[in-house]
Amino acid sequence: MVATPIVAGNWKMNKTPTEACSFIQESVNLLLDIDRVKVIFLPPFTGLFDMHVEHPFSLGAQNCHWEDQGAFTGEISVGMLKDCGVSYVIVGHSERRHVFSETNDWINRKVKAIIAADLIPILCIGETFEQRKSGQTNQVLEEQLQDGLEMINSLEKLVVAYEPVWAIGTGITASVEQVSGALSLVRDILSIQFSDSNIDNSPIIYGGSVTPTNAEELISVPGVDGFLVGGASLNIESFTSIIKIVDKIILNK
Repeated sequence: MVATPIVAGNWKMNKTPTEACSFIQESVNLLLDIDRVKVIFLPPFTGLFDMHVEHPFSLGAQNCHWEDQGAFTGEISVGMLKDCGVSYVIVGHSERRHVFSETNDWINRKVKAIIAADLIPILCIGETFEQRKSGQTNQVLEEQLQDGLEMINSLEKLVVAYEPVWAIGTGITASVEQVSGALSLVRDILSIQFSDSNIDNSPIIYGGSVTPTNAEELISVPGVDGFLVGGASLNIESFTSIIKIVDKIILNK
């Protein structure tokens, strides 16, 4: 496990700016003793403006465009996000891939734009149920990593989030063996693609129906460096409970 694990809360299309501000303030007040976990709040774009957080808390965005500016109605540039105090940006989330048909090429462009702006991409990868059932998991993860990180020279500022699509929002959590196997594969792929990098220092987090009930078991899986939390991040009690569980595990190691 990396020195400082990550727990990121992806709110998706939930919470107004007022609700977002209140949620973050209440969460921070419940986590005043936390200093061994990086906590990232990922509200909708509207919840980023005039939102100020301090270490160990950070702001992240759920998406971006790769161009600095232009006639791209409805899109948000990396520069706009940076001006809002954003430190992290999700790219390649399964909903962006499968609902909005984003390609690996688009995702790669976004990764490069985020890194060029000195922000940190959270690159999401993962297979569908049909792909896993047909034995394509390895191929899918390899393609998503190699194509998504093409022309990227270092893992120094990058987070990889393994999220099996069949476990996102379904209540189905990948087994310990499935998570361990997938993360081991991810590290093998990255170690080949980035032969000069220290893969052990590159955070790889898990997402897919993470809850306070399964967080302790999942964070104990070798190679899991934290979580990208979806539904459970919308509730203050469940999200802060997950963070406290991760913090406790780290303290006891």
